[in-house]
Amino acid sequence: MIFETHAHYDDKQFDTDREELLLSMQEHGIDKIINIGCDKETCEATIELMNTYDFVYGAIGVHPSDIAKLNEEIFAWMRQQLQHPKAVAVGEIGLDYYWDKEEEVQERQRYWFHRQLELAKEADLPFIIHSRDAAADTLEILKRNHTEKSRGVIHCFSYSKEMAREYVKLGYDIGIGGVSTFKNAKKLKEVITETPIEHILLETDCPYMAPEPYRGKRNSSLYLPYVVEKIAELKDMKAEEVEDITYQNAQRLFGIS
Repeated sequence: MIFETHAHYDDKQFDTDREELLLSMQEHGIDKIINIGCDKETCEATIELMNTYDFVYGAIGVHPSDIAKLNEEIFAWMRQQLQHPKAVAVGEIGLDYYWDKEEEVQERQRYWFHRQLELAKEADLPFIIHSRDAAADTLEILKRNHTEKSRGVIHCFSYSKEMAREYVKLGYDIGIGGVSTFKNAKKLKEVITETPIEHILLETDCPYMAPEPYRGKRNSSLYLPYVVEKIAELKDMKAEEVEDITYQNAQRLFGIS
């Protein structure tokens, strides 16, 4: 069975068949799903999914590209929602300098990144990190906020094997999705080869980032076996081993038995 650690089933691309699709997951080997919040609205939608489907869990957080909407009132609301028994992480949070080049905006991202890391610490929950074109600042902030209890995953990992090594040293996990199947994903394939399987999680970021042979189409957790096969190939393992170990990794990180 597969543990999907990063999905966005609240996205409008699923409006036509969301229930049918989600109800088909377990018969296709997708046992558990974590739906990820990006702002207050998607966190609310995530909570609704958590309440509707017993195999769906949630992460509550504000994406770096959405922090313009974040204020103390919403932050206090997030703190309350993290008390939900199926809220298993703070995320997705982090830095995204790809879209936001202005120093003032990037400074605001860093401020709320730090605040949300503190929230994860307060709630004793792992964090789910989004980091794009912000490698040095992301690592520096995580190191500055790190404690023995800190735990989390670097979602949709896009940096070097050397950077992955730094995160694994801190005890963090690496999120691997459909990009691993792309022919031009040489850097990510090196990361997979070098990262211990005990620090790899399976994810889709659906409806985005579909693997080959569905690249460019709507993604879903049903395509995770393609990611499993690629990891198994790169690490010279059986697909069943990859499924089992990454499932255990997700259980450990998110505290789900």
